[in-house]
Amino acid sequence: MRSPALSRRALLTGAGAVLAVAVTGCAKKSGDAGSFPSKTLQLMAPAKPGGGWDQTARALQKALTEAKLAANGVEVYNVEGAAGTLGLAQLATKNKGDAHQLMVMGLVMVGGVVTNKSPVTLDQTTPIATLTAEQEVIVVPKDSPYQDLAALMNAAKTAPASVNWGGGSAGGTDQILIGLLAKAAGADPKAMKYVAYSGGGESKAALLAGDLTAAVSGVGEYADLVTAGEVRALAVSGAAAPAKLPSAPTIKAAGFDVELMNWRGLASPPGLKDDEKAAVVGLVDKLHASPQWQQTLTDQGWEDFYKSGEDAKAFFTAETQRIKAVLTEIGLA
Repeated sequence: MRSPALSRRALLTGAGAVLAVAVTGCAKKSGDAGSFPSKTLQLMAPAKPGGGWDQTARALQKALTEAKLAANGVEVYNVEGAAGTLGLAQLATKNKGDAHQLMVMGLVMVGGVVTNKSPVTLDQTTPIATLTAEQEVIVVPKDSPYQDLAALMNAAKTAPASVNWGGGSAGGTDQILIGLLAKAAGADPKAMKYVAYSGGGESKAALLAGDLTAAVSGVGEYADLVTAGEVRALAVSGAAAPAKLPSAPTIKAAGFDVELMNWRGLASPPGLKDDEKAAVVGLVDKLHASPQWQQTLTDQGWEDFYKSGEDAKAFFTAETQRIKAVLTEIGLA
């Protein structure tokens, strides 16, 4: 017959073992970044298909899948409107606390929050990372009378109503660049006629149909059309010509002291626990280090502009202040 003391020791040992298993399992569930994602990742592109955010979201989907970092898959969906601020509002309210929701965002959204007087701001998200930086390109139809940027800006200065500009959402990178160009050319930024499109596909169609005098967008959106001879690149916005448009002059080389890069990044909803945020950041850190993402940067012609976690949070805050000042200066805020 088992002694009472032995039975008590056995009971205590068994209970301790059960407790240890429970604690270990709990720790793994909440704090082990290696177990994330535990279900399908939902990746929002807060604009229509065809634009830069949509391209970035689908490139992320492909790289995450090929790098085997999302065993349960990645779904991309679009929420269009108001320079991404409609998607931002959805992320901050409907998706609050869901670590499996991510939103592509960037400089365009920073400007959109200001120009649209959005009640929801990036302060109401969980910053995850900046990913890429891309040059802007200014293009005209192949039969345009404007052979260079100087001629186009002269028309914009002397007869601003004669130049129909087109690009992304109001207050975004494209319109900021036009405002900075107008100021550098001695034109009135407020007099520029600008048509804002929710997606890159719409602005391309408008330019090719002859509805626009000139369009501004990321190099990746127009490189193929430039190569095919359908449109002509007048200038790019970086310090040197990008690989996809090696013969394009820079804005500075065209005589205007303007340089601007469009960056994109990722944000999660508010309300994430510290370990959940660490898991999401850890996943994106792994993606950034993967050969698949590095190849994506090369293929797309995107510059690596990676900051994650607290560094990304600090950058979002500083960029919001900078862009608000720029928009105010050129009369768009």
